[in-house]
Amino acid sequence: MPLLLIFVSLLLNACTVGPDYQRPQTLIAPEFKELKGWAEAQPRDDTIPDQWWRLFNDVNLNGLEQQVNLANQSIAQAEAQFRQAQALVQSAEAAALPTMNATATVNRFRAAGGQNVVVSGVRNLFGSALSVAWEPDLWGRVRRQVEASNNTAQANAATLQALKLSTQATLAQNYFQLRALDAQIKLLNDTVAAYAKSLTILQNRYQAGVIAKADVVQAETLLESTRAQAINFGVQRAQLEHAIALLIGKVPGQLSITVSALNAAIPPVPLVLPSELLERRADIAASERLVAAANAQIGVAKAAYYPRLNLAATDGTQSNTLVNLFSTAANYWALGPAALALPLFDGGLRNAQLVAAKENYRATVAAYRQTVLTSFKEVEDAIATLRILEQESQTQTKAVVLAQKSVELTTNQYNAGTVSYINVMTAQTAALTNEKNAVDLQGQRLNAAVQLIKALGGGWESKDLPRRDNASGNN
Repeated sequence: MPLLLIFVSLLLNACTVGPDYQRPQTLIAPEFKELKGWAEAQPRDDTIPDQWWRLFNDVNLNGLEQQVNLANQSIAQAEAQFRQAQALVQSAEAAALPTMNATATVNRFRAAGGQNVVVSGVRNLFGSALSVAWEPDLWGRVRRQVEASNNTAQANAATLQALKLSTQATLAQNYFQLRALDAQIKLLNDTVAAYAKSLTILQNRYQAGVIAKADVVQAETLLESTRAQAINFGVQRAQLEHAIALLIGKVPGQLSITVSALNAAIPPVPLVLPSELLERRADIAASERLVAAANAQIGVAKAAYYPRLNLAATDGTQSNTLVNLFSTAANYWALGPAALALPLFDGGLRNAQLVAAKENYRATVAAYRQTVLTSFKEVEDAIATLRILEQESQTQTKAVVLAQKSVELTTNQYNAGTVSYINVMTAQTAALTNEKNAVDLQGQRLNAAVQLIKALGGGWESKDLPRRDNASGNN
């Protein structure tokens, strides 16, 4: 018995072949380049909350975002894939344990003629057996496979979170685009009303013989073209509303978003240091976990070069009658077969599998580093966009004031008879264009703020991943 215990202990503490995982090194800038000269929010000012969309203080947006995790079908698909990955971890863990089978057999036969048998004629033979088989994990093949499965499950968990953030950000951007269209439509409708009043005045002046018919026609043209713009924006609004319905798992007919003003302000977005970005983005975490899984698969491939030991034992009974099967039946047992299989020749299969595992690891490392570089680009893009759009918005506000003043001055000149009505129309068109640009810039700034939050990883951190010893969901 002591020898058996020593043998089992040696098996359980057998070596694990293959390289131990080390996180690949990546290039990390000391600071964000585009942050210079922009004091909207500095690193470590605060943290982005889990429900980051509440930073915009929009009740309607809050209600829509709450429905994303509940009904979005892409997220439901990713959740199922994560549960599938958890099941694969359990499957890999099961390979380290013995398998046990219980069997029951019934035979009815007659011995061949001309032979000396104790009992002639037709006979019944009942049997039961309990068998145990175990392949000790001598070289860590199973342990490496469990490690790979755990890492893959963690990658699936991170991918699920990345999809949630992407879906939430897309919904927010669609929502702000819709609100910007609402503001554009209101601006155009108000302009149409103002143009209609001006047209009435011009028609009265024409009837009085003060102005020419051409001025009235020009005013009518401007009015109808502006009205057409407002109608055209309705098409884009409907499409955005349908897109939002899809994101919350509804058919378009189930969602109707009432017209509302564009009141959301640009929130200060808390930034992180570049070195912390690796812990904040779920897509980076997913890519890094896939590297770890690929590294473990190298160990699985290396273990194929070593012998495999299979142990088995059987204990059973046999009886001519079913009632005696568990009482007076004959008992038998067997230790074995014990088999040690040593691979000698396979035409280069194992070597090809090892090379493939190593190259897959190198590919995942490159993909991980590319994901990191892309993440820094996206943050820099979003910071630059917010900074530049803020400057542009300030300039555009001045342009709106000047354009409105130009309309007032040109209208006075027209009434005084010093300029033609075409000058008034030009000034009015310029004013409307500038006002539309101002609204559009506000929508762009809101979308850029959402993009920055997404680029920073939202409110997620890598510590939110399931633990490596709990990726199967059993603990």
